[in-house]
Amino acid sequence: MDDLRELYQQLILDHNHSPKNYRIMLEPDLQAEGHNPLCGDKVEIYLKLDNKDNIVDISFYGSGCAISKASSSIMTTILKGKKKSEAKEIFSDFRNLIMKGKSNRKLPEKLNMLSGVHKFPSRVKCALLSWHAMIQGLDNSSEIVNTEHEKW
Repeated sequence: MDDLRELYQQLILDHNHSPKNYRIMLEPDLQAEGHNPLCGDKVEIYLKLDNKDNIVDISFYGSGCAISKASSSIMTTILKGKKKSEAKEIFSDFRNLIMKGKSNRKLPEKLNMLSGVHKFPSRVKCALLSWHAMIQGLDNSSEIVNTEHEKW
């Protein structure tokens, strides 16, 4: 169990210190913003789609705690190349994993590594902020995701 906890911590630290796809995308097709006023996390999600609704590029930019930044970084690496419908399914399963500690289907290992977040209710919103913003972006909604106004 200690090895798993150490691996979890290392994954978060690695993605926090060297986040993947951390940039403002020029000319995205879709974008969305999210804010967690309790923690201070702020994120912008940028998406570029092809004509078949595949996510050909996804990036994020903002500031936040290590869990928020790591979750955003992992999200971008996993969703790149996925269809919009697949991204929404992965979001739903990841949300279950983070909130309940289990998912209905097998998720990529990096997402499963974040399952321990469910033991820390104050961190659940940190881990899900960028994911909720990504869904807003895919739905082409201009509403800013706010952790205190969303149904989490």
